Amino acid sequence: MMSKAAPPDDSLSLREATAELPRAFDAALGQHDDSSSLGSDSELNGAAPYRQTDRYGFVGGSGVQDGPEQPPAELIRHREAKWLEMTAHWEKAMARRYKKVKILCRKGIPTSLRACCWLLLCGGQARMEQDKYQELEQAPGDPQWVETIKKDIHRQFPFHEMFLSPEGPGQRGLLHLLKAYTLYRPREGYCQAQGPLGALLLMHMPSESAFWCLVQICEHYLPGYYSPEMEALLLDSEVFVSLLRRVCPKAHRHLQKHGVGPMLYLPEWFLCIYTRTLPFPTVLRVWDVFLSEGAKVLFRVGMVLMRLALGSSEKLRDCVGVVETLEKLRNIPARLLQEDVLMAEVHDVAVSDHDLERECRIQLAKLRKARPDFQYHPERRLPGAKAIFDAQQLRDAQRCKDHRSRPHSVLIPQIKVDPPPPPPKEQRRLERERLKEQRRLERERLKEQHRQQEQAAEKQAHKNPQARKKPDTRGKTFHIAQKALPIPSPVQRGAEQEESASAKRNSAPSLETYF
Repeated sequence: MMSKAAPPDDSLSLREATAELPRAFDAALGQHDDSSSLGSDSELNGAAPYRQTDRYGFVGGSGVQDGPEQPPAELIRHREAKWLEMTAHWEKAMARRYKKVKILCRKGIPTSLRACCWLLLCGGQARMEQDKYQELEQAPGDPQWVETIKKDIHRQFPFHEMFLSPEGPGQRGLLHLLKAYTLYRPREGYCQAQGPLGALLLMHMPSESAFWCLVQICEHYLPGYYSPEMEALLLDSEVFVSLLRRVCPKAHRHLQKHGVGPMLYLPEWFLCIYTRTLPFPTVLRVWDVFLSEGAKVLFRVGMVLMRLALGSSEKLRDCVGVVETLEKLRNIPARLLQEDVLMAEVHDVAVSDHDLERECRIQLAKLRKARPDFQYHPERRLPGAKAIFDAQQLRDAQRCKDHRSRPHSVLIPQIKVDPPPPPPKEQRRLERERLKEQRRLERERLKEQHRQQEQAAEKQAHKNPQARKKPDTRGKTFHIAQKALPIPSPVQRGAEQEESASAKRNSAPSLETYF
């Protein structure tokens, strides 16, 4: 009876795993490095018949597959017309019809419009700063980074016509592009995985547009991937393993059994966004969807590759160790990687943004518990073009609000347009309402004035309590007596009776009070 294989050693610390990232990525690059890729002078500078290329610009004999035939011309023109209409009203399309944008991205962006659409999807068009790239391109740059970039440039698509010659537009443009990024983000500097990304962008658009697309990818789609610590990649590797356990348990058990960690295959997949893994037509389709839907596309494609390579017992029959497993992952049959076949399976993988966020929270808590100095925050990553568009709209609105609240140095005249006068009947009604409101306000004003006077009187009485003090009569005896009036003579009595007849009726007896 065969003994069960020992489980992989988990004693490797996270710090050591992070330190292995650059080494693993260098090893992956070495698999594709070809010292003869530059060719001889006759190959580089020969006449056109000796340098025939395919429809993507790759020199014949490079092993690049053309894939299935192109769709009919009528279908291509129809898709181009749809994209032209959307790009002409891009803000309206993203705000109200993003589902249609996502569906068209899944069908594939037409080649003639891919440069414009990629720049709009990633938000690079709105991010462009005037003359910023020209300023960075003309700056000298850090000599250390420039030297490192020059050593890696010849590895990027060596069989593409743009990158054949060291003095050609491709390699020189890529050098300026990557150098500009090191100046724009000096803390991150240069990462080897940025070379394939910049090269692919330069194949489709000018240098300035490619630069801002690269900035958006590194800051919003994959933040933290290209930093020296690569903490984001370390977190996503744990998330990938956790999702693989649910999506493809057979492949997950095989990898765990033979101790094949995610850092042995994920850096090449995720850091390069599959530019070194898939056929070029499929790479373009993956990028169409990636720039539309975000990082979850990387996980979906990885799940499909795992299923194609290690998803059945028959496929695992020859994988008896780490080396054989990695070879199986690198040598998936080309017919299974055709763009339409692969992308149909990618869209069926049950990995959503919600699943990704939930697993990120779980794995982030585990990493921070094991490594207190782990500083990466996955909230910086935006889930696709719609989230980036909304963030830019919010930022622009806030900027306009701040601009309006700022005092202007020049007095801007205010233009006021009066509405047309109402009809006579309406005028009388408005006049009555105005008078009614005026009377109401007057009553409220008088009430408020009276209330203030009462409060003032109470306050004054509180300050001078002796002014209104009543006599202290407690325990005293009151004596009330009527004064004795002098008795008048008969003549005086008669005269007084007539004069004071009425007064007597209202008069009160004269009383004298004493204590």
